[in-house]
Amino acid sequence: MKDTGEIQLQGIAASRGISIGPAYCFSVPDLTIPHRQLESTSQEMSRFTNAIDSARAELQELHADLLKRAGEKEAAIFEAHQMILDDPTLRKKMEQQVEQGQIIEQALMSAIEDFANMLAAMKDELFAARAADVRDVGRRILRILLGLPDQSLKMVHSPSIIMAQDLTPSDTASMDPKLSLGFCTAAGGLTSHSAILARTLGIPAIVALGEELSQKVSPGDMVILDGMEGILIVHPCEETLQKYRNIQEKQAARDREFRSNAMQPARTADGKMIEVAANIGSAESARMAVANGAEGVGLLRTEFLYLEEKEPPTEEKQFGIYKEIFEIMGQRPVIVRTLDIGGDKPPSYLRFPQEMNPFLGWRAIRISLDRPELFKTQLRAILRAAFGYQVRIMFPMIDGLDELRRARQMVEEAKNELKVEAVPYAEDIPVGIMVETPAAAVLVDVLSEAADFFSLGTNDLTQYTLAVDRGNATIASLYQPLHPAVLRLIKQTIDLAHQKGKWVGMCGELAGMSTAIPILLGLGLDEFSMNPRAIPESKNLINHLTVEQSHHIAEKVLSLGTSAEIEAYIRQVLADL
Repeated sequence: MKDTGEIQLQGIAASRGISIGPAYCFSVPDLTIPHRQLESTSQEMSRFTNAIDSARAELQELHADLLKRAGEKEAAIFEAHQMILDDPTLRKKMEQQVEQGQIIEQALMSAIEDFANMLAAMKDELFAARAADVRDVGRRILRILLGLPDQSLKMVHSPSIIMAQDLTPSDTASMDPKLSLGFCTAAGGLTSHSAILARTLGIPAIVALGEELSQKVSPGDMVILDGMEGILIVHPCEETLQKYRNIQEKQAARDREFRSNAMQPARTADGKMIEVAANIGSAESARMAVANGAEGVGLLRTEFLYLEEKEPPTEEKQFGIYKEIFEIMGQRPVIVRTLDIGGDKPPSYLRFPQEMNPFLGWRAIRISLDRPELFKTQLRAILRAAFGYQVRIMFPMIDGLDELRRARQMVEEAKNELKVEAVPYAEDIPVGIMVETPAAAVLVDVLSEAADFFSLGTNDLTQYTLAVDRGNATIASLYQPLHPAVLRLIKQTIDLAHQKGKWVGMCGELAGMSTAIPILLGLGLDEFSMNPRAIPESKNLINHLTVEQSHHIAEKVLSLGTSAEIEAYIRQVLADL
């Protein structure tokens, strides 16, 4: 075979789509700290204060821009960055180090690294993300102290595919969607902020390409980014270019067709109605859900209300936000998940114990039951806002019947309070739980006593079932949502719930994966809830499957022994549709 000079690099597909264009090699500015004479403590700290003011102005601009493009949930990262700027502990530590003889630039980076290393040492993906945020803020302040311009991705002036070692939240947010055709990073993972934002904005992306990315790609090189397979092709030959251009054209045509039919209800080829809903976290994402044909909301995340504040959100604030979202969704059903925070994503006003593994610690419903004042405030706000709408309440991280009974009792107490106060509220509101642990999956028949419905949270169910930390890059290949053990637990959950006359939905990433939908349909899943952008294609896939065909697919899959065998079989099924 003739050598065409093509180079193919394999990474992890982080955001679907195909892009073709020149490479833009992004590198961070040189932030080397110069040698200079130490000034007085007050002069050094004055320089720091001025830099903080400039950094805050930059972050406010980034927040406003991203709020328009992606919504409150995604833009909230820059509110968190502003909170880091105001951290009194950080300022105090820097002042101490200046008094000990360090110039402000050295004091800043020393304090930032200590703070970031403390978070990173907790070996948890969300703490690691917070460590990245702290370093991002530190680099921004240092750049300002050094008098350097903001050399962000706003410097991209022609359509390009971004190549980088990694991208910070600030880098990703500064991309111009019209010019950033996609991005590839040597580092990163599926749950990094840049990957999540890429999926939200619909930008094709590949992560974890390794050091070969910088070794094999030079500025201006023609590249093909295949965000479906996680493949980057450098110096593609004309034949390869034409192949991918044809794929692009077909995908664009398919996407237009999917979007044009997205407002129609999802129904199998033999007529069975299937509910396709959206996972949202703000009013903006609720609007996006409606625009993409969502038939409801399978997961309204509420933790953004708690993580953005310096004190617990009031009942009135929560009521206003929930009511706005319910109004946008109209009479479509909306499932509100109660507070789901923990040591991996702690608000500043709750003191958390030091935990080796926050995913197994004090979190979610455990916090709500231990802090009834927080829980009751949220339940009252939901019940009030739900008056006149089709709202359901869902508890996260339920492990057993005792927890569920206690949580339901709190709902009844909140209802009784509102009744006494003569405040309108949703009296007959269904209450369900997330199935996120193997314990919940095997107890579904027992939990049916107090649960009106179930929703599979497959991100955590996969992690807990396989004992694989999904944020640990070393074992990333072991995190397999289509693992036979996970699929068998899903089947058991659905079967046990149906035997008790309860319906089952899914709000994990698996619900929006084309390789999973035929299996889940065959297992009898009642509701699929996903990223709003995934809805049109998912509906189309459901429309092309029959119930009987899906049952055969599921039976075959459950007879296979490995994730690789299952994925190979499903890809063939999809190719034959």
